Amino acid sequence: MENNRQFRLDALDLKILRILQHEGALPVAEVAARVHQSTTTCWRRIQQLEQQRVIRGRVALLDRAALGLDVTILAHVKLATTGRDAIAKFEEAIRDRSEVLECYTLTGEWDFLLKIVTKNIKSFEAFYLDYLSRIPFVQSVNSSVAVTVIKESTALPLG
Repeated sequence: MENNRQFRLDALDLKILRILQHEGALPVAEVAARVHQSTTTCWRRIQQLEQQRVIRGRVALLDRAALGLDVTILAHVKLATTGRDAIAKFEEAIRDRSEVLECYTLTGEWDFLLKIVTKNIKSFEAFYLDYLSRIPFVQSVNSSVAVTVIKESTALPLG
């Protein structure tokens, strides 16, 4: 998938995106009313944004605490070597782990940053000892427990 794709979005596209990123389950008719367009016009715009993958999907945002997922860990991972093979093996090993919500490659001292969510510290310890530390080429992991969420958002700054 191409990472540097950018589409020309007009003011109507941006209005639609602002609404949908906060209320993704709204019926098209309601979105259309809010942007002062016909339902058909709005539907076509949304379809185009989905086809261009500007809108990648619509999801329900779940409350972690209500589901008993009370621990968020930010883990910096350093590989013993950073060749293509090592990076590919790490990415493959991490990609389908449900505990890992986000994974970023980094510049600097650490190679990856993971956002991990578990039920409790014991669950994280099991994930670390039984899985993360055993991934080929993992040299070290430096983990921090997030204590308080100050801001958490999925909304992108659309101007």
